[in-house]
Amino acid sequence: MSIGPVEYLILGFPGNQFTGQIVPELAKLIDGGLVRIIDLTFIMKDAAGDVTVVEFDAVEELAAFAGLDGEVGGILTDEDVAHAALSLEPNSSAALLIWEDTWAAPFAAAVRNANGVILEGARIPREIIEEAMGALADTVG
Repeated sequence: MSIGPVEYLILGFPGNQFTGQIVPELAKLIDGGLVRIIDLTFIMKDAAGDVTVVEFDAVEELAAFAGLDGEVGGILTDEDVAHAALSLEPNSSAALLIWEDTWAAPFAAAVRNANGVILEGARIPREIIEEAMGALADTVG
């Protein structure tokens, strides 16, 4: 089985306010064949700093996530939860997400078939790109 690049995301939600607002856009990515959900976990940190893993059916706002097509479960570990919790302020929540970039699977296979290897890769924060693009537009315009 050929698999595309796999990414993880930790999405923070200040104030422990999960909503289902991201579900429709995530569903579009899944339904469009762009990503495949491999694992998805929610955590909450209370005012005392205690961390709890939250089940889909335990919080009404998370019910919409249960309908997403994917193979949720088994990849994220207690260590992953602890790592994500380090960046959470008290009274905050996070969604831990692992997905396959299915859109990139053919390119990844071509790289492997050419005996290529990834030497480095990173996601560049939106703010840095916006600043760079703005500076470029100022010099060109």
